[in-house]
Amino acid sequence: MEPERSLTADDVNQRQLRVRYAVRGPVLQRALQLERELAQGVKKPFASVVRGNLADCHALGQPPLTFLRQVVALAALPALLAAPGFPEDARRRARRILDSCAERSVGAYSPAAGLAPVRADVAAFLSERDGVPADADDVYFGSGASDLIKTVLAMFVQNVNGKPPAVMIPIPQYPLFSGTLTELGLRQVDCFLDEERDWELSREEMERSLREASVDCHVRALIIINPGNPTGHVLTRENMEEIVRFAYDHRLFLLADEVYQENIISKPFHSFKKVMHEMGAPYSQMELASFLTVSKGLAAECGLRVGLVELVRASAGAVTAFRNARGLMQCSSVLGQCALDCVVRPPAPGDESYERHVAERRHILRVMEERAAAAHRAFSDIPGYSCIPTDGPMFAYPRIEIPESAQRAAREQGLLPDELYCLQLLEETGVCATPGSGFGQRAGTFHFRLTFPFAREPFDAALAAVRRFHLNFLQRYA
Repeated sequence: MEPERSLTADDVNQRQLRVRYAVRGPVLQRALQLERELAQGVKKPFASVVRGNLADCHALGQPPLTFLRQVVALAALPALLAAPGFPEDARRRARRILDSCAERSVGAYSPAAGLAPVRADVAAFLSERDGVPADADDVYFGSGASDLIKTVLAMFVQNVNGKPPAVMIPIPQYPLFSGTLTELGLRQVDCFLDEERDWELSREEMERSLREASVDCHVRALIIINPGNPTGHVLTRENMEEIVRFAYDHRLFLLADEVYQENIISKPFHSFKKVMHEMGAPYSQMELASFLTVSKGLAAECGLRVGLVELVRASAGAVTAFRNARGLMQCSSVLGQCALDCVVRPPAPGDESYERHVAERRHILRVMEERAAAAHRAFSDIPGYSCIPTDGPMFAYPRIEIPESAQRAAREQGLLPDELYCLQLLEETGVCATPGSGFGQRAGTFHFRLTFPFAREPFDAALAAVRRFHLNFLQRYA
């Protein structure tokens, strides 16, 4: 007889049961099962699974940046500092980081906020990027941007004015945010990006959303994802100013997820900090939390788990609460901090690693540009598809028409229409995409997000497989 369980679905934290994270949802779970079946020799109509659900570039074939990996290797094994084969600038960088570590070991805890020289390098990077002075004391490291986003959002849980707290977020959004809001018990207030206007966020839509939500909750913060995820769009400078004015007029704390800023291929990037500064008072005095990570950008070091937040002009009480919460986490990966330092302070002209580093970055950007253009052409040419060109991030977010008969079939199976579509796409082609319903979308519209394989052959094969599948899907449900 089994003992009675002390923790069950009935008495576990119910908010955790309600968390949904689409990029690791049922489509991925089936993809992992298919990979096991292939390894066991089970015959499938494809040779391998293409994991296009996550923006995990190294898992999709992107090569690492050599300088970054050299510094991490030297920091992890200092005996290599005396070995041949490493450029002198990589040795200098590793020594500088090791000198700030307890007993010169990356295995020791760093301060909770991060290593001092790396925070200083981040502040210098932000100052140069924005033309606005940045203070290293406003910079904090975490185990990826996700870790820090949760800490910032947790500060808004307190009830204010007798109404439950809420956070506004443009839809579609990355499910880290919706899942975190659910876990924390914060209300999610949706405002819809305008797909017909290159995913713009209009003042009218923000006002509508806030007005309707304010009846029974208190909206305290606004999340903006720029460059967009899953859409891949970049906000115009004019639209950013409109968003800042809206946040100021309604006293909303602004959280700017700017993790894809280095991936942009077709437009200039403006940080919200820069825009707020250039708008002048009173906007230049607004609070802001801006996030960056080495999981994205050209480094794409997802496994090293380090991100940063610049917490700008926060009140003394908010800073105390944030630091208290971060103290519980001890510190982010010190090897990740090594990688972050290489991202914000890459080899300079005259350094031994400079030419190779520049060439590697140019190659990655060129491949991204080629993949984005090819995906847009391919998806725009499929009957029933439409796809706004991506401005940079390494994925596409096409809109698809799903026949009514397929929608009925999905309902009969307890699935959403785009879930049925993505599951069948996976079963027939091995291409693992994330349904748009996992990001949020306007009623009656259907999308999916597909991350691009880095190598040309699997990328071309995936696009061709999607086309064949869709034509068969239309025939099946005609």
